Amino acid sequence: MANATAVIEQPLKMKKKRRTPLKWFLTTGWRHLVGLALILYAIFPILYILSTSLFPNNSIEGTNTLFAAISFQNYINLFSDPARPFGLWYMNTVIIGLVTSVLSVFISALAAYAFSRLRFRGRRGGLLSLILIQMFPSLLGLVAIFGMLTEIGKIFPAFGLDSVLGLIMIYLGGSLGGGTYLMYGFFNTVPKELDEAAKLDGATHTQIFYGIIMRLVSPVLAVQMLLSYIGITSDYVLASVVLSKPESLTLAVGLQQFISDPYSKDWSMFTAGAVLAAIPVVTLFMFLQRYIVSGLLGGAVKG
Repeated sequence: MANATAVIEQPLKMKKKRRTPLKWFLTTGWRHLVGLALILYAIFPILYILSTSLFPNNSIEGTNTLFAAISFQNYINLFSDPARPFGLWYMNTVIIGLVTSVLSVFISALAAYAFSRLRFRGRRGGLLSLILIQMFPSLLGLVAIFGMLTEIGKIFPAFGLDSVLGLIMIYLGGSLGGGTYLMYGFFNTVPKELDEAAKLDGATHTQIFYGIIMRLVSPVLAVQMLLSYIGITSDYVLASVVLSKPESLTLAVGLQQFISDPYSKDWSMFTAGAVLAAIPVVTLFMFLQRYIVSGLLGGAVKG
């Protein structure tokens, strides 16, 4: 009897067609070029500022070539000039930014929880008022702010003009409306069944707020803190109106002194201070990076 031989069929190998360089460029390559162009466009100002801050001359005329000369003398001179206390400006800016951003997040979270979970008379009118108030720029209230701080300073000098606490109170009032409305949309995405289940277990509104809601809305808290810190530390107009003593200035107001004189503008020192001023913002951004995307988009579905 003849032995039957099994024939094993091997799968056919599909030959991959190699794309020509022209076809690769038309399908994918042009996207890389566009992305590279955008990266260069965004990073060039940063490189130029770094190059100017490291340039030993106090001018920008010789900085047409990036990093033509490298010297850290500008950074040393920032902290050695007694007439311009850069260290005090730096501390004032960080303290004002952190204290105001933390307090504004906390107050806005309390207000957003009340608008989202509680039902009371004037709730809708309060929300509309917050939106309308945010439509008017803060520059319209400079005269009123100056007058209020002048009168308050006669009774409570710690909250008047040339006081850090007075500037913090102004920033808190300005960030309350936008922060509350941003958090209100995010709070509405949290299921109300969680509140009802906690109430059945005997939890109060305070326990629900701190034990449940605050943990679930941590992304939007991080986003609001970052936005508030960036807006406060980069503000020039309000800080220049409220603060005038050299030791109480912020970085935005203090650095302006390096370029205020039209005959002796010290651009190298100015850019060196700007580089150091950006370090806390970048650090805070990197620390809160994982919360930013979810915090910005979380309140966009329900409002």
